[in-house]
This record gives sequence, C-alpha cells and structure tokens, in this order.
Amino acid sequence: MTGVELRNSPDDLAAPAGHNGGPPLEDEHRPEWGHGGIGNYFYWKAAHRAAWKNPSPGIVAFRISKAERLGLTYEEYTLEILERGRHLQLEDVERIAEIKRARVLRTANHRS
Repeated sequence: MTGVELRNSPDDLAAPAGHNGGPPLEDEHRPEWGHGGIGNYFYWKAAHRAAWKNPSPGIVAFRISKAERLGLTYEEYTLEILERGRHLQLEDVERIAEIKRARVLRTANHRS
C-alpha cells in the first residue's frame, strides 16, 4: 500500500485491535433478584404489586385528603398504612415529623 492508514470512524482509535467496540465481556449477567438465591423473590414481587394495586376512587380521594391535611404525599401516607397497618392521625406528630425528615434525606440523596 501507499502508507495511508484507513479508518472507518474516530472511535476506531479508542478500541484495541480486534475489538468491535461492543459492551465489555467481563460484565456478568445480574438477575433481577440480585446475586443471592431467588428465595421468596416472586412471592414478594406479587405481594408488592397487590399492595400498590389501585384501590377504589373513594379510598384514593380519602387518602389524598388525609395526606394533604397531615402534610404528607399520597405515597407516604399509603406506605404508612401498608407498613404499620394504621391510619395516621393529627396526634401522631412524632411519626409525621419522622416521615418528613426521611423525605428531606431521600431528596438530598437523589440530588447528589
């Protein structure tokens, strides 16, 4: 040849010889349930789906109004019902403050 090197694209410089530029082969497949055993993964997944299944419009409206009255989001209020099995009241000042502190920490972690 005439000494002219042919390149298909600028990316050819980054990939070593014999490499097609695809994803690294060292990354192993990580299943949805992680590296441990499956255990009860599918039972928990079905239970989670059932717990967050859409309730009736009346229940949603009740939870939204109650959550707004307490200064919480619908998700926070519903999660409290699912986790603790009880509806929060205005007298539950400490628990409401704890949920709001967790919200601040959660949003701070998402921003960083």
